[in-house]
Amino acid sequence: MTTPASAPAPLFDWLKTRAAGVLLHPVCLPGDFGIGTFDQNLDRFLEFLEAAGFTQWQLCPLGPTGYGDSPYQCFSAFAGNPYLINLLELTQHGLLRQDALGPLVFLNADRVDYGALYRLIWPLLARAYENFRAGRGTAPYGSFEAFQQENAAWLEPYAYFRALKDHYEGRPWWDWPTETRIYARARSSELRRELQQAVATHAFSQYLFFGQWRRVRATAARRGLQIIGDIPVFVAMDSADAWSAPHLFEIDERTGRPLAVAGVPPDYFSKDGQLWGNPLYRWDVHAADDFAWWHARMRAAFELYDVVRIDHFRGFADYWRIPFPAATARKGQWRPGPGLAFFESIRRAFPEARIIAEDLGELSPVARRLRRDTGLPGMAVLQFAFGGKSNNWYLPHNLEANAAIYPGTHDNDTSLGWYATANEKARDHVRRYLRVSGAEIGWDFVRASYSAVSRLAVVTLPDLLSLGTEGRFNTPGRPDGNWQWRYRASQLDHLFGETTQYLHELADLHGRLPEAADSEAAIQHEDDTPDAPT
Repeated sequence: MTTPASAPAPLFDWLKTRAAGVLLHPVCLPGDFGIGTFDQNLDRFLEFLEAAGFTQWQLCPLGPTGYGDSPYQCFSAFAGNPYLINLLELTQHGLLRQDALGPLVFLNADRVDYGALYRLIWPLLARAYENFRAGRGTAPYGSFEAFQQENAAWLEPYAYFRALKDHYEGRPWWDWPTETRIYARARSSELRRELQQAVATHAFSQYLFFGQWRRVRATAARRGLQIIGDIPVFVAMDSADAWSAPHLFEIDERTGRPLAVAGVPPDYFSKDGQLWGNPLYRWDVHAADDFAWWHARMRAAFELYDVVRIDHFRGFADYWRIPFPAATARKGQWRPGPGLAFFESIRRAFPEARIIAEDLGELSPVARRLRRDTGLPGMAVLQFAFGGKSNNWYLPHNLEANAAIYPGTHDNDTSLGWYATANEKARDHVRRYLRVSGAEIGWDFVRASYSAVSRLAVVTLPDLLSLGTEGRFNTPGRPDGNWQWRYRASQLDHLFGETTQYLHELADLHGRLPEAADSEAAIQHEDDTPDAPT
């Protein structure tokens, strides 16, 4: 009798213990300067996480945003968002006068006004660099020169790209003159010398961002917190990445126009599909050097975060290729992605990598097989679970341990908002399935997430604050008005005490406290230890 061959071990098998976390993007933090920053309000949020028994903080991409303000359409896959810099801290080092921050105080405390920030913050950052260059302030985060040298591969093209974009009044790089539309030619342009100070200002802003972020990450680690970062599969078309290395993408290097762009085809939710417009990778070119650009991108991500969530995981298995130009996503073709070879390369370069695959929505059989073969934990969203049959992929009894469960994500309404607008069939399903009245559906979803078999449970702060749709962060498909929600410091303060105690108890009951994770790891270790010989 032959023994059936066992399935090959997955490439990544890191999610071993149960944990709980909160999803909150830093722009949502309270404060006096128009947007959340790396200041004492972030320290207070981290304090809340520790007090409530959380061990994970998940955020959206930290890159510099442009038109539309989406952190998923950034000017660089490597740079940080200068709007998050704590400018008040710069006054302590003589780089800015405190009274220079005055205009920021009058900005909306409840919603982020990105247009006003653009007008007010960039002159302040330029002044900070000028003061530093003139010796009127100190470099608070180590050597600026060393930072430039260590990050030259992405920093130089990014800083030059931003300086040129300012020079051309925000026009996309493919509409620039020929001498600067091609990066190799732009490096020897007379404009490079003319824009030298502007380039240095953008580089200095990155120095400030990363210097402050190191302190944030150290503070989180001291509180026993891990940071789950986020990177989209595709880069933005109007980005330093596409401009400086068009050969890596399906871009006509002469005109700067894409040959094809990313999106998804028509489905039940959209008769025209979704036309994202991101440039597509030339995967053969990436494979030829063992995905070196991706290695650099993942290395940069792991320097920022403990865990990396990759948005639109399906793109590695197969992707919808839409010929350019196109008015909708109706016409396109499914093309194969790099598949398992990509993740084998990442595994060789980063043996201890901890990655979460965003695998929501319709997945092809090849995409499901890829996630299984990689061993990466996927995602489940409770709001997608109700209103159908018992075989719904996201119902708690159908979940798997190697996954992260969310009541909702940054793209969903709050749990209260969702329930208020859901049809009665879905609402009735929720009440009968969870055995609840629906009067506190936000907390019902939190409890359901904690009790689920999925090892990682992540809830949103608006749900913990019992907010309705007024606490929604993003509505996909809406062109403006997104990414603006902020909470007030007093709202978080109200959670300390009874709420933190209750959350801590939930984590204890469902094995999501750090001590429970340690115990589980010890039990696992004992199970793996061979019996002593008799």
